Amino acid sequence: MLKKGAFEISFSWLFALIVGAVILFFAIYAASNIIKVGQQATTLQASEDIGILLNPLETGFESASSNFFTTPVETRIYNRCDDNKFDAFGTQGISIQQISFNKWTDTNQGVTFDNKYILSNYSVEGKKFYVFSKPFEFPFKVTDLIYMTSSNDLYCFIDAPEDIKKELDFLGQENLITNCTSEEKQNSIKVCFNGGNCNVNVDINSNFLRKGNDLIYFKGDALMFGAIFSDKDVYECQVKRLMKRVDSLTSLYKDKAALIRSRECNSNVDNELVALQNAARTFEDSKNLNYISSIAENIGDKNDANKQCPLW
Repeated sequence: MLKKGAFEISFSWLFALIVGAVILFFAIYAASNIIKVGQQATTLQASEDIGILLNPLETGFESASSNFFTTPVETRIYNRCDDNKFDAFGTQGISIQQISFNKWTDTNQGVTFDNKYILSNYSVEGKKFYVFSKPFEFPFKVTDLIYMTSSNDLYCFIDAPEDIKKELDFLGQENLITNCTSEEKQNSIKVCFNGGNCNVNVDINSNFLRKGNDLIYFKGDALMFGAIFSDKDVYECQVKRLMKRVDSLTSLYKDKAALIRSRECNSNVDNELVALQNAARTFEDSKNLNYISSIAENIGDKNDANKQCPLW
């Protein structure tokens, strides 16, 4: 009897342990799913909040505009640019990962915009992020470009031209330094304008820069800053999106030129607008910038000289 009773007690405990383990497993599974959903909701909300924070940066003027934002925990912001040829302007995506329970959240959720152009590395990490914007004109105002960097990344601009130095000093971003100490040069991303052993070497006269093994072309200060602060793939994608916008805006100016011509006021840039639109539609990568920029500059010069019938 004692042996039988002992067996029954052992079986009861074993059954209770099995049931308890099953309950505990499902409780942990449910809790982990709730946490995961909560993390996804938090990161999605954070992505939307970052997008909203970028709105005031749209300058509407020729000068640059600067700001910063902070996150409560270590954050990775992913710049997801898509120049989808079937989309009118391509899309700008933002997704983030944040530290939770000493691990990075794993979610592919994010938000997208069709009217923002963020120039940055594919992944930017930190708790404090700096952003500034500049208008991109080609030759008319196309949009505002937004440049994003982390306070973790210190940029040292060496031998920058005076106008660029003044603009950077005006921005007042703590991670963009124009008068670098020896220590800052050792612990920074060095951007050189007169050659040297630097992370980025900018050739202003030839409109290109070298970043590691990559050769990136630009035209004007707005794209130059974009090339400095961006990975090549992100930069090339954003330039293609910009050319889509140039294509669309050129159509509007062609219509405007036809309208004012019907009122006996000639803009004198009809043929050039056609050439600009064709070049924008066949644009492949930044190597084409010098050619298409020459068309845009010619249109800009003619429009500025036309005091009676300017298009913009």
